Amino acid sequence: MSALSTYAAETAANPLDVIEQVIAANDWAFDRRNDSEMAAEAPGKWCDYGLYFSWSREISAMHFNCAFDLKVPEKQRAALYELLALANEKLWIGHFGMDAEDGMPLFRHSVLLRGASVASAESLEDMVDIAITECERFYPAFQFVLWGGKSPAEAMQAAMLECMGEA
Repeated sequence: MSALSTYAAETAANPLDVIEQVIAANDWAFDRRNDSEMAAEAPGKWCDYGLYFSWSREISAMHFNCAFDLKVPEKQRAALYELLALANEKLWIGHFGMDAEDGMPLFRHSVLLRGASVASAESLEDMVDIAITECERFYPAFQFVLWGGKSPAEAMQAAMLECMGEA
C-alpha cells in the first residue's frame, strides 16, 4: 500500500459509524462490538435476520452477512447448496452461501471503499435493503426444499411465481 493510500485509509471515516445510524434509524437492535465489527437484528416477513458487518481498514472494504434464522439439517445440505446455486444465478449484487459450521443460509456482500472519504448512508442503506429483499424473496424456496419435500428446481420455480392481486 502506498503512503497516500495508507494516509487515506487512516483518515477515512469508518463506515460502521454510518451503518450504526442506519440501523438505529430503523429501531433495530444492534451491538457495536468494536471499531471493526457490528451485529444487528432486522425483522422480516418470514423470519428475523441476523446482520453482521465487518470493516477492514487495511483493504478499505466492508463485508456484510445477512443470516436467516434457519438451520439446515446435515442430510439436506446438498439439496440446499444446489438451491443456493440456482438463487445466485438470479442475483445482481451479493450471493447466497451457507455457514459450514452450523448450516445457516446467509446472504453475503462486500463493498470496496478505497478512495471514498466516507461511505454514503444511502449506499449502505441500499446494501442492507437489497440483502433483506433477496432473503425475503428466496425464503419460500428454502422452506419448500427443507420442509416441503420439493427439489431445488421445483422450489425455485414455485418461489419465483409472480402473484397478481390479493386473495
